[in-house]
Amino acid sequence: MLRRRRLHRGPHLAILLAAALVAAGCALGPPDDGEVASPPNLPPPTSGSVADGPPSVVATVITQGLSVPWGIAFLPDGSALVTERDTKRIVRVSADGATVTPVQTIDEAQPGGEGGLLGIAVSPDYDTDGLIFIYYTTATDNRIARLTLGGPPEPIVTGIPKASNHNGGRLAFGPDGYLYASTGDAGRRELSQDLGTTAGKILRMTKDGQPAPGNPFPDSLVWSYGHRNVQGLAWDSEDRMYATEFGQNTWDEINLIEPGRNYGWPEVEGIGGRDEYTDPIQVWPTSESSCSGAAIAGDVLVAACLRGNRVWLLALADGALASPPVAALVGQYGRLRAAATAPDGSIWVSTSNRDGRGQPTEDDDRILRLVVSGGGTAGISLL
Repeated sequence: MLRRRRLHRGPHLAILLAAALVAAGCALGPPDDGEVASPPNLPPPTSGSVADGPPSVVATVITQGLSVPWGIAFLPDGSALVTERDTKRIVRVSADGATVTPVQTIDEAQPGGEGGLLGIAVSPDYDTDGLIFIYYTTATDNRIARLTLGGPPEPIVTGIPKASNHNGGRLAFGPDGYLYASTGDAGRRELSQDLGTTAGKILRMTKDGQPAPGNPFPDSLVWSYGHRNVQGLAWDSEDRMYATEFGQNTWDEINLIEPGRNYGWPEVEGIGGRDEYTDPIQVWPTSESSCSGAAIAGDVLVAACLRGNRVWLLALADGALASPPVAALVGQYGRLRAAATAPDGSIWVSTSNRDGRGQPTEDDDRILRLVVSGGGTAGISLL
């Protein structure tokens, strides 16, 4: 029998915390010749959960003028590579956010609907192999490729089903050194339960696209299945894996991911109560969430939400929630998509207001730097 974990439904117990917005003096795109940008005054991140009680966050806008930034991955020097879904560009954002430099365009990508240039990950051995990994939509499929910056993409996984929506697309290296990828069901619900296809799955692979040692199904990339559309992957300090998942009309989910587990789609949305499926640790109504990116600071998972126009802050303990989730930045920046933990312990989050579904301002799209505090679990009863 699969383990069940009690969860908190909705924000009715959550504490909405005020977020301080500090205006950042950053350049809009690459600086003009001779221009020297002053780095913004950034608050230092905390080291882990230093305070008991609910988590809170301070947000600073550090970069502006992007176009649908979808994925964020950090280089060893602290700068970040950011993909733009519809322009097919990879841009490099300096560690302080002050400069944005175009790196290259992925001509093979074909934007359309929710497809285009999506996830990006930096090899954990970048200093020696120089490899970058990207997930993108072509005319015929979604695929994963590796490249060195400025060089042509070398596909390592092809044939991932594509559609105008539900393309998945998140890439991340796990603590085990292997590459994980999230895929969507491509609008064909039955594919999520089919172990013979890569749709509706979380995949785990080597850097040449082969099934990683220890995968739960023989000669298969599949790590978990029964997913509708996962777009966020993150690991806690004990190497537990979490994923954000878009539901259909009722519940969006946060799942604790374990190898070989079936997460129920399309038979179940949200809590299923059936032993053959693994329940999420948290659900919300879709109007309050539709979370895409996920990242962890200390013991706090930060989920960046599109339709919900917010981040959810979830204090974690032993693979479950330590306290009710907290909604933050509600309505302040519009649609929020990517989330990635920076080398300094802060979390970078991108807006997605120019994706055809938002209401962009002249500054969009932006990257926010979040400093997370709180979330300590001492004295808090697990529900």
